[in-house]
Amino acid sequence: MSEAEAPDGSRTSRGARVSRVSRATLVTGCSSGIGRAAARRLHRAGLPVYATARDVGALADLAADGIATLRLDVTDEASAAAAVKRVVEDHGAVGVLVNNAGGGVYGAVEDVPLATARASFETNLFGPLQLTQLVLPGMREQGAGRIVNVSSILGRFSPPGGGLYQATKHALEAYSEALRAEVAPFGIHVSLIEPATVRTAFFSTALLQFAGRPDSAYQPFYDKLATWAIAVHEGRTTAGRFAVSPEKAAAAIERAVQARHPRTRYPVGPLATGALTLRRVLPDRAFARFVARQFPTP
Repeated sequence: MSEAEAPDGSRTSRGARVSRVSRATLVTGCSSGIGRAAARRLHRAGLPVYATARDVGALADLAADGIATLRLDVTDEASAAAAVKRVVEDHGAVGVLVNNAGGGVYGAVEDVPLATARASFETNLFGPLQLTQLVLPGMREQGAGRIVNVSSILGRFSPPGGGLYQATKHALEAYSEALRAEVAPFGIHVSLIEPATVRTAFFSTALLQFAGRPDSAYQPFYDKLATWAIAVHEGRTTAGRFAVSPEKAAAAIERAVQARHPRTRYPVGPLATGALTLRRVLPDRAFARFVARQFPTP
């Protein structure tokens, strides 16, 4: 079997175990926002980064910066397997997996079609889960690895109007907690990134999708959500004023990847830290009153 030089300089045989621990980094959802910022930041830190998206054309500027780019649809098993296979061929293993790709679905629980809810779980839960299962054998073999799951503070509590999106983040947090204990004996670390509001198009786009449905009993609530989303986007609410940039979330991802002893969770920004502190210390009813003051309610 011929020997080849991997992009990080290690000498490997195709399909064989790397001669040193692979730090090859696979990042999902890099077409914009947090994923794009994380790919750039980790590349600047010297890691061999593979930036991925469903539309690889959207990654042209990352490729121009010297970052390897791959097409990856996290809801497509063959696409996920092909992306992992490429990294394994180049480096022997995926050393770091950053599960960032995700999408939002907003609306009252009664209104959201089951097909829409299932699609959200496919992207936000089963996509990361599948990639995790694909990369773990290589990480176990080399005795090291990092899995970083991009969650949200809404993985820890659930305001009205986003229950099904937030359910995907609660589920991501749950499997991450179990996974952390399961893979620790193999030298693998699992961390969660928990931003609050991030200055991307995700938030306003997700909330506005249910505006204008006069057949719904919840339409007055949706009108309030849409108005609130615009106020957040314009920085006229607490969530808007304390919104963080994608680069701030990317910095937390880098810390989780690079730290000798990474933390379990990385809240991003003062709003995330404050909200999660209140969630921990307040009784349920008191915290519910806090949420009702911060988020629109029916």
